[in-house]
Amino acid sequence: MVIWTPAIVLGGIAALSAAGLGVAARIFRVDEDSRFRGVLGLLPGANCGGCGFAGCAACAEAIVRREVEPNACVLGQTETARAVASYLGMDLIESEPQVACRECRGGERAARKYDYHGFEDCRAAMLYFHGPISCDHGCLGLGTCVKVCRFGAIRMGDLGLPVFDPERCVGCGTCARSCPKGIISIISETTKILHWNRYTECLSPCRQGCPAQINIPKYVAHIKLGEYAEALLTIKESNPLPLSTGRVCPEPCNLACRRQIEDEPVAINYLKRFVADWEMGSGRRLHVPVAPDTGKRIAVVGGGPAGLSAAYFLRRLGHAVTIHERMPALGGMLRYGIPEYRLPKRILDWEIEGILALGIAARTGVALGGDFSCDDLRRQGFDAILLTVGAWRDRRLELRPAGRDPAGVVSATRYLGSFRGGDVAVRGHVVVVGGGNPAIDAARTSLRAGADRVTVVYRRGRDQMPANPAEVRAAEQEGVVFRFLTAPTRYVAESGRITGLAVQRMELDAADPVGRRRPVAVPDTEELLACDLVVEAVGQLPDLDFLNLPGMPPLRVTRWNTIEACEQTLQTEVPDIFTGGDCFTGPALVISAVAAGRYAARSIHYYVTTGAVPPIEERQTELISESLFDSIAGVSAKPRVHEPLVTLDDRLGTFKEVEGTIDEEDARYEAGRCLNCGTYCYDRDQELEAPAAGAESRA
Repeated sequence: MVIWTPAIVLGGIAALSAAGLGVAARIFRVDEDSRFRGVLGLLPGANCGGCGFAGCAACAEAIVRREVEPNACVLGQTETARAVASYLGMDLIESEPQVACRECRGGERAARKYDYHGFEDCRAAMLYFHGPISCDHGCLGLGTCVKVCRFGAIRMGDLGLPVFDPERCVGCGTCARSCPKGIISIISETTKILHWNRYTECLSPCRQGCPAQINIPKYVAHIKLGEYAEALLTIKESNPLPLSTGRVCPEPCNLACRRQIEDEPVAINYLKRFVADWEMGSGRRLHVPVAPDTGKRIAVVGGGPAGLSAAYFLRRLGHAVTIHERMPALGGMLRYGIPEYRLPKRILDWEIEGILALGIAARTGVALGGDFSCDDLRRQGFDAILLTVGAWRDRRLELRPAGRDPAGVVSATRYLGSFRGGDVAVRGHVVVVGGGNPAIDAARTSLRAGADRVTVVYRRGRDQMPANPAEVRAAEQEGVVFRFLTAPTRYVAESGRITGLAVQRMELDAADPVGRRRPVAVPDTEELLACDLVVEAVGQLPDLDFLNLPGMPPLRVTRWNTIEACEQTLQTEVPDIFTGGDCFTGPALVISAVAAGRYAARSIHYYVTTGAVPPIEERQTELISESLFDSIAGVSAKPRVHEPLVTLDDRLGTFKEVEGTIDEEDARYEAGRCLNCGTYCYDRDQELEAPAAGAESRA
């Protein structure tokens, strides 16, 4: 009996355990979905972790449970996603390919804080006084990203920087997660469109100064190597109008170019124009990628540079876009405000055709508030509305007798718009009042239209003129006379027609609220300028009368007669209505309108896809003080190229384009002048280069 007691006890324990396990199995039973093995068999089995899960098994389980989409596997990409979706009977939401890239351009040229040869890993080096280089944004160069990449997509280049193979990169993100300096990003075309400069990034001064935030050093480097398609596609990541801006942009980027510390800034705009003209002259358009359709519809009201840019970027983000324009053709002030001799309309047409070819619809000759309302657009199924209606209303001088214009007095917008065909004849003496670009355009246009004399009257000094200095110099060369520190006081008319403009000498007094010295009249200095035509070019305002018509939302208007909206999002107080461009900021540069279009597209994209617009943390708007050097050692002076110009004899009497495009030799030479700057670093000259053939024309 004693012998059997342990056996009986153990048997009882075993029976109780079996019974307990049976009960537990019923309570905690896990039924494996039969589809799990099928999905797992379709995945590549690399366990790379790019999907965000520990391995392919975890990813397969999440797909079956519909926690993620069938395209969660970054290695398998589209083919695997389609197979998984087909197996599960699910709809496939296609995603854009993503690849790794780096922003750092410093490499071995970065200044060092100390030398220590015991590091073999970037993460270890970072723990020792934040690494051996002084740049906050710089690559440490030890190749940790190369070691962790499972697909052989990264190697260390000659400059001590990682080089990525886009054919092998699957966008898994392992390299980005391993980089302690955060210089590696996983990006798609959508990422590029939605990204805006931040103070924490490595940014060249010119890129900081460009309103559109074009990656200038990158596209200039491509031009230097003869890679023109790559250069133009880099520009089009931020600017869909390189042909137009390459002709009319006053180059705010040049004001920040570090090269000018030694000699002259790089001719950035000439290079942009060169590659844009290269595409147009090649007879084919470069392929611009468009994201998969989102099913969202956006109405853009206004077909000027802001509206065209917004439509371009919204379409590239996968949305259906329709532009509504009240004028007969798209282009806004590019078409109706900039003269033919600066921007030929055949070139503008070619550029707009390329934008529409992405799949953008356009309705012209339709006015908001008259032919349709915002309520109509909502009923038509648009998910968001963007107002980019420009600034078409001219400010007028308070000189009109009885509140009416004498014959022969016209606003600059109306005057310049009348020359679209170049068939308007002008005679006698034309006086233009104003100091901005429209005033200079009106003056130079008058000479071409047959005026005997043209005088520009401006109440401040030459240095205070807001017009592009290069345009002012060109006007003087063509014979325009400038009367600075002179202000109009009254019109003189006979039989209802202008015969003269009375003007008075001014002097500059104390500064006004925006920092410019205030002009005040000098007593007893009035004189009469006999003239046959006066063009008033004293500013423009948005025409917002349509907001008072039926079917329009209750939008607020600022004291500057612009549409009120959030500075950070361009969203108005009506959630589905956004704005941008001149009707939000007041009249500004074309490149600023392009930037506004992309910024509005970003906000609208987030609104229609997520319901909210996230702000941009640390958004760069001012130049980074640390990037502004007083000197640049190791850089030798090199002459800058100059654009070919039509002779004075060939200019007057025609609207022939005045400035030409530099040739390939000059473009590659000029690209070689670029210092390839980062925030802290730049290229030094290895040796002085002998001037290339034809360099005497560059001096």
